[in-house]
Order: sequence, then C-alpha cells, then structure tokens
Amino acid sequence: MSPDFSDRKVLEKYSSAFTLSDMEIFIFPDLFFPLVLANIMSPEIWKWKEDEWFKNIEKKGFNRKVNRIKQYVIDNYVFNLDLATWGLTTKSREKERFRDHFDINTLKESNALFGYEGDKYYFSLDIRRHFGLDKYDNDIIPYWKTETVEAMNAFRNKPMYSTGAGECVSLAALYAAALFIVGGIDLKDIFIIATPLHSQNFIAINEGVITNNRRIVTKNMWFNGTSMSAKARRAIENEKITIVSHITGHIHTVYREATIDPERYDLFSAKLNRYLETKIDKQVFINFLRFKKYKSLFQYRDDKRGKTRYIALEKLFEYEHLSRYNVALGSRDAMLAEMDGDEFSLSPLEGRITLNDFEDILEICVGQKSCCIFKTIKESIPGLLEIVPEEMFTELGSFLKVIPRLPSCDRDYIASPYPDIKRGDSRETITKKIIDSASESEMSMLAIYAARMMDMADWTPFIKAAIERNPVAFEVFEGKDFEVVYNTIEALGNESIYSDRRLAQPDEVWNFHTGDGIEKALLMAAWMVKQNPPANLSLSISGERVKLSDGKSDYYFRSTKGFMKQVDICRGRYRCRDIS
Repeated sequence: MSPDFSDRKVLEKYSSAFTLSDMEIFIFPDLFFPLVLANIMSPEIWKWKEDEWFKNIEKKGFNRKVNRIKQYVIDNYVFNLDLATWGLTTKSREKERFRDHFDINTLKESNALFGYEGDKYYFSLDIRRHFGLDKYDNDIIPYWKTETVEAMNAFRNKPMYSTGAGECVSLAALYAAALFIVGGIDLKDIFIIATPLHSQNFIAINEGVITNNRRIVTKNMWFNGTSMSAKARRAIENEKITIVSHITGHIHTVYREATIDPERYDLFSAKLNRYLETKIDKQVFINFLRFKKYKSLFQYRDDKRGKTRYIALEKLFEYEHLSRYNVALGSRDAMLAEMDGDEFSLSPLEGRITLNDFEDILEICVGQKSCCIFKTIKESIPGLLEIVPEEMFTELGSFLKVIPRLPSCDRDYIASPYPDIKRGDSRETITKKIIDSASESEMSMLAIYAARMMDMADWTPFIKAAIERNPVAFEVFEGKDFEVVYNTIEALGNESIYSDRRLAQPDEVWNFHTGDGIEKALLMAAWMVKQNPPANLSLSISGERVKLSDGKSDYYFRSTKGFMKQVDICRGRYRCRDIS
C-alpha cells in the first residue's frame, strides 16, 4: 500500500507515527503495535542477547525468562513522566487537529487530559495537580510522547540520568519487544492493554503475567496485598480498558471496527479474567487485610508460647517492615517469636474480632464459593457484624475477583494483514518480512515510519511532525536571534541517536544534545517557523552538505546519512522530493 497523504486523516496518522503521543495513540490505535515492531527491528534490544546476564536464557522456563528480563529492565531503565521532556500543547489545539477524526465529547469521557477522571479512586484525585499541570492554564496539556528504544537509551545523555528512561507506553512496548527477542515469547501471546492513564502488557502464558512499568506481576503477586500489587491493580480496577493491541490488530472501546483476531481476543479475555480471580483462603484473606483498611478491626491470638497472648493485627503488619518474616502462614510463628513480649496483651483487645476464628472457618470451608464462606463466617462468629461492616465483605469480593471493563467483543471485525514474524527469526529476516509485507499491511507500513526508516518512508509526515510538534527547545531559544540559535544548535554533538539512515525528531535532538546535520537543521527550522509562521524555508540535502535557507540567510550543517533531498516548508505545507 502507498499512503495517500492528500487525505488529511492519513497524513495525521502517519505523522503521528513519528511523535506517538498518548493522545495520538488513543486517536489512532493502529499505531500501538507498530512501535513494538519498530523496537524489534532496532539493533538495540538484540544487543541484550550478547549480555552475560542472558547467557543460556533459551534453556530456562517461562518464569525464569520473564524474571531475567524484568531485572535487566529494572537495572537499565527508570520510569519518567514529566512535563519538560516532550513539551506542552493545548486542548484547543488538539481538538482542532483531531476535530474531523474523533468526537470531542467522547474524548472527554475517555482521556484523562480532557476531563476523564475514572471511577472513585481517580475522581478523588486532582488529575492536573497529580501530573503537575495545576500551575498552568487549564487549556495546557502535555504531549507525553512515547519513546522508541533509541530515545529511551538516549536518556543517558541527559543530566541526572545514569540509565535509560521512558513512560508507561514506552516501557510496555520495550517489554513486548524484549520478551519476543530475548525471551522467545510468541508475539501472539503478548497483548498491550491501555487505560486512560496507564499502559501495560498481559502475557497469556500459563496463569498469565502482567508487566507494569518496569515490574512484572504474576497472579500470586496480584493478590499478595503489597504496595506494588496495589499499584499494579489500580488501573484495571479503576479504569475502563480503552485499547487492546496485538500483532493481529487492535480493538478500541470507542471504534465500532476492530482488526484484532476475534479468537485471540476471546482467548485474551478469558485468560485475563482467570488471572484476575482467585478463591478465598487463609493466605488470601491475610493479603486482603494487608491491602485494605480493615486490619484495625482484628487481633491475633498467640497460643504457642506457654500462655495465650493477643496483639493488634496492624502491629503484626507494621513489624513486617522490620523482619525478614511476615504474617503469611509459613513464617508467622517465626515473626511472633522474635517480637518483644510487651507488644502483646494477656487479655483480648476489646472491640476486635479474633483473626484465628476467621481462619478456622476458612479452613473448614475450603473449596466452597466465596459467597457461601462469607455467609458461614457471619453466622458462626458471635458479634461479628457489630464490629465488621458489611462493606468489608463487599470489598473482599472485589479483591478476589476484579472484572476488567474490556472493549465489548461485539464489534465489526475486519481482518487486517500483519507481518508473519516467528520466534527464532533473525532481525534481518524480521525486517525483510515487514518491508515485504508493507505493500498490503498498514501495520508493517506504520512500523517502517515508527522505526524512522527514512530511506523507505515519504518524508512529508516526518517534516510535518518535526515542524509542528517539537517545542521543547523553544523556551531556551526565546529572545535569541537566529545566529545565536544556529550556533547553539551547531555546538551540540554530531551523532544521531538513530543508526543507519534513520532520523531523530527535533525534540530528541535537543533533549539528548546530539544530532546529525539533517536533524539539527530541522530543529532550527522548527524554531524559525515558530518565530514567523508564514516563513518560506528551503532545506537542501546533498549528501554531507545540508543548507537551510529562509530567503535572507543560509545556515549550513553536516550530515552522514547520505540523503539527497529537497524540502520546502511554507505555511503548514510541506513538499519533499528526491534530487540527483
């Protein structure tokens, strides 16, 4: 296929493949998996396989593979979501940009930056204050662009960073590519889940695994009641899932048409629902109390040290932070043995239910449905409901079974070609498959654009994105004349963060203070247009020689990318052609 850039929507989609903001992915969900494919085509993650840390990883089981990759990600990347990295835009500007592509009222109901606040958890949270936007006019919102693996790695060039970095969508795409390349996980088992405020992966193997920013969450971890599992649960518990993206396509909560294979979506839905549900037992109940506020209603009775002693349950949980043991059944006695005797009372604590009574009933009711167990508990413990509110049992039920608000499977499924990438394929083979299938697969074509393969892409959307959506240097340049700006840009490093004939956007050049001459020239051009929107600019690229002209002055840069191009920029119109 050859994209028709006379179609405004097509041009916006393909230019979005270069900036990949959260907003753009929400509007154009078919951009999501091409980012994963762009990372798979990149040489960067393939270098991980040479690291001693991954020696013989192909011989390890699924869990060991995932944990190895997790630790590598933790050691080499941090989570970054600030307002400065990719700059700011406005609601009004984005509404104007997407007015023909999306219903704005629906946008308000689905996107956090346009008013969506999710359920009770997010409604009580001031979203703008949470993200640091409260100091700006209410119309201001961040771009929050998703980073390719090259941009994630390039954070090492920034002050205060010793590792790579990226936001949640970037980390989800990184994990998906790494699990395929290093872990040998079939892409058909990897699903990216997007909610209005978060993105993570679900790996549909065995009981399932969720990647959450840099961490992984197994089913046992989902129900362990720790602060990490609380964070992992937050998005799926409180938000509707807006997009599920997969190698076969995507499904979106708003769009009637879906391209994901319906059988794979059914499998994903079934596996995710099983992952999010567990049966009540003594250990799970302890995890629930660790996670929720009801621990203060309970006491624990210790009968194993020659006398009967009682202790407030919250004290046991507090002691977990000081001990290598915890309240879990297997290590509870060891923790109790190392606690000071004055922490205990020889008499029952007034107004508290004894945890042991709960646990005795749970032991008897093994295998029964949770609702039957709850009924038995309420009937068997005298005075229970005078102390424990019914609300606790409602929350316990929700803890045991999270019902994800997935996009309805009632969709018009449209089969969409995708590259036939298999485990064991080399990077070269994968790249060839994507290139060869681009004539019929838009996913493959968009992957070429997201990978910045500029020798195969039309430059028009790239130039549009570079000029219109790269503001991070503007504040620094404000008030300076063009010559000073030119000298500042020329003083940056001369190496692109992208290998071969791939190109960075101006924000990436400025953020990481390095760039090829073409990339530097586009940074200069973006500033010139910002200063004078009607500016008529000419960018001539003849091998190593790059000349940017505004009709009055010429600015020269040096490139090693080997392109021969003429680019004309005037009043939001971009003309790009090859020159001999």
